Amino acid sequence: MTKSTGITWAAASARRLERQFLARRARTGTSVADVAAAMLGVHAQVLSAAELSVGLRADGVTRTDVRDALWPTAPLAPPAPAPALVKTHGPRGTVHLLPARDLPMWCAALPAIPAGPAAFPTDVRLTGEQAGQVVAAIADALDGTFLTVDELGEEVVARTGPWAGDLVMPAFQTMWPRWRQVLHRAGQCGALSFGPNRGRRVTYTRPPHFTPLPPEEASRLLVRRYLYAYGPATPQHFARWLAAPPGWAKARYAELAAAGEIEEVRFEGAPAWVAAGDTAFPDAPERDELLRGVRLLPYFDAYVVAAQPRELLFPGAAYRRALAGGQAGNFPVLLVDGVAAGVWHQRRRGRRTTVTVEPLARLTARQERELADCVERVGAVLEAAAELVIGEVTVGAHA
Repeated sequence: MTKSTGITWAAASARRLERQFLARRARTGTSVADVAAAMLGVHAQVLSAAELSVGLRADGVTRTDVRDALWPTAPLAPPAPAPALVKTHGPRGTVHLLPARDLPMWCAALPAIPAGPAAFPTDVRLTGEQAGQVVAAIADALDGTFLTVDELGEEVVARTGPWAGDLVMPAFQTMWPRWRQVLHRAGQCGALSFGPNRGRRVTYTRPPHFTPLPPEEASRLLVRRYLYAYGPATPQHFARWLAAPPGWAKARYAELAAAGEIEEVRFEGAPAWVAAGDTAFPDAPERDELLRGVRLLPYFDAYVVAAQPRELLFPGAAYRRALAGGQAGNFPVLLVDGVAAGVWHQRRRGRRTTVTVEPLARLTARQERELADCVERVGAVLEAAAELVIGEVTVGAHA
């Protein structure tokens, strides 16, 4: 490792892959919470993809280990197990697995992000006061119990008023009640998390009680954690990752720079930032060793969503094939030597899964052997026998 203020894409990628447990998997015994913390949350809209994101980064971890780490896995009866992962709404308002120990940061930093343009007309959306009432009602209703969304809606309306239940939100060829506009906000501020499914129906509960950090402290900590995991990065990169206003992100960077908590470097010839003092990056041959190899990353893996600039991570044909309108995550990605080089898809039937990989360039014999090992590891995480097929992926984005 050498200290550098002129950082190349290759050096930045090598360090990111190492810190993400993608260059070398976490050793046996590393907790799933430690892996999720290093990723800054695991996107979990598709739970099997979240299980793969964690399992592919840690030796010996399977989907059962990830599920067993989720809080809560059983009715809330004492003594409750120590929480490890909480499934809730995280960055960008999307469902994530977050380490329970990090909730004081997340649930103070995320609500502090200014809201973007209103998504609904005035006669549909909640006022600020109404939104606060709904979030408080959700927290109260879910404390110590599990409720489906319909049951939760009944409790919210009972605690607030009939206005909360007005069917005014267009959604999936039906209308949702007004209160559901802030379901994600309730998750982001610690009033709501996911519970065990009741048959095929999702349930919600309240996460373990905690004391949020002061919002300003939490925001600054989140910037530093982001830069440690994905730096060098600009305020625009940070804003894109969080779906936050660029001006707000720029102000946070300016505050931390003035306080000496982050520092400016040159990244591919342009200004970017790292955490203060965190300027050591691998050089050759260590850099090349960290980059070298074949990796499979599932839908919305944290690395492909957060690592920037995206046009360098998805070069050439990969930008057209592995992204959806410039958005990362809609396709599982084949990485070759640190850059996107194809897409893949897995189809499970019983205890077997077929993994179809579509490389965008011919793989060498060594790379094909590594790909076979990756597919075997996918099967191990999913607790299935995996078969590799190299060919065209015919399903669309997020299929």
